[in-house]
Amino acid sequence: MVTQTINDFLTTKLPELSIAVIGDIMVDRYVFGDVGRISPEAPVPVNRVTDIREVLGGAANVASNLANLDCHVFLAGLAGNDEHSPLLQRLLKENGIDDSGVLYEDSRHTTTKMRILGARQQMLRLDFEEPRDIAKGEAKHIITWLEEKAKMGLDGIVISDYGKGVCTPQMLETILSIAREYNITTIVDPKGNDWTKYNGATFITPNVKELSERVGYAVANTDEAIVKAAKNVLTTVQLNYVVATRSAKGITVVGRTGKIWHSQATQQEVFDVSGAGDTVVAMIITAIAAGLTMRAALHVANGAAGIVVSKVGTYPIHRRELLELWRNVRQRRRRAVDFYDRHSMAQQIRQWQNDGDTVVFTNGCFDILHCGHISYLEAAAKLGDHLVVALNSDASVKRLKGEARPINNETDRATMMQALGFVSGVVFFDEDTPAELLSELRPNILVKGGDYTPENVIGGEYVDRVEILPFKDGYSTTGIIERIKALVKEGKL
Repeated sequence: MVTQTINDFLTTKLPELSIAVIGDIMVDRYVFGDVGRISPEAPVPVNRVTDIREVLGGAANVASNLANLDCHVFLAGLAGNDEHSPLLQRLLKENGIDDSGVLYEDSRHTTTKMRILGARQQMLRLDFEEPRDIAKGEAKHIITWLEEKAKMGLDGIVISDYGKGVCTPQMLETILSIAREYNITTIVDPKGNDWTKYNGATFITPNVKELSERVGYAVANTDEAIVKAAKNVLTTVQLNYVVATRSAKGITVVGRTGKIWHSQATQQEVFDVSGAGDTVVAMIITAIAAGLTMRAALHVANGAAGIVVSKVGTYPIHRRELLELWRNVRQRRRRAVDFYDRHSMAQQIRQWQNDGDTVVFTNGCFDILHCGHISYLEAAAKLGDHLVVALNSDASVKRLKGEARPINNETDRATMMQALGFVSGVVFFDEDTPAELLSELRPNILVKGGDYTPENVIGGEYVDRVEILPFKDGYSTTGIIERIKALVKEGKL
């Protein structure tokens, strides 16, 4: 699969994804108030209610995160025909979530958690629930529903286990079997210490406490301890990745192959961690399904979690917030474009790639910079996160174009490249082709203009892929020079 860029993921890929969420559905109710005195009836604070907010919780909060990322979301689970049911259905409808997999039954309760907050601090939580394992007929309904969705095409399945009865071992075995049959990526938010029921899942996303419960001892929130515990899990449970969420220390991923990724948390003021794990689940499943690298997926997951924990109460991430965050990140990265030597350029490209970014490369003389060049370079820059321009040195241009060229020397040509805000770096090469330079730099994408085919582009073996962009008709350096010569000949210049 071709690696996608974060920009492409946020702008175009998210709305194309179809994700199913299966698990324990809840409603979260928040009662906000001010505390100014102690009750005369009992030694408890009096909370003067100022606002009540109701949002989706549990598996429904994962679905809400995905829906607010503009994905196509399909939810399955159990709820009751009780006083909380109309609220649940209204919230699902408002969020644009397909609830065709949800069973609303008279014999069940709609799990509802009511949190009482005073001065933005949680004082008390009231749980309205009656956990009970899913019945045979209920399970059959959800499995039939999932098979239909899988046949239609799913990019991912989220299993959201809160221990309320939907995620029984038998149920999970069937769900994961369907996922394998249709080659669908799966991610599990676990509950309890028996993770063997999640055998066959792609990802599992425990926090440090859940990871400790699984391995049977208190895991310190250090890189070494988290990695050790995750490796322990991978020896006993058939999973591809353990994604450990570590609060202020970010996220660590350990793969079955032994590969490890650490991603630091974004620096945000933390008001409430409720639902932050659901946000990470939503971001990981969408990012991986869309083709992002693991490191890039962790960047967007940490960014999204940073937004969510700065809010009070369960809060779903919105795609517009991620787009704004990404714009800010890109603006902070902008600086004066440097001239690099080969070694420094290669080091900078490795750094960008280690950060999960996609590096685009193009080359040319770019002697007299014109509108055609600008259009071409701007289109190339949109293919990734960083555009590197390799300029033919003056000696190289003379060999290719003749003794009269270049009109502008290499320093002037590089300076003009610096003025383009979408160029991240400029490097010179003396050879007639950039093949040797590409063998050292190894960017992700090589861009050429004109009527080439990817197969006959020199240096294509050193990149992930080759892109051919058309030149803008009517613009060329040679054409500009010829027009000037004609005007001189006519005595008009």
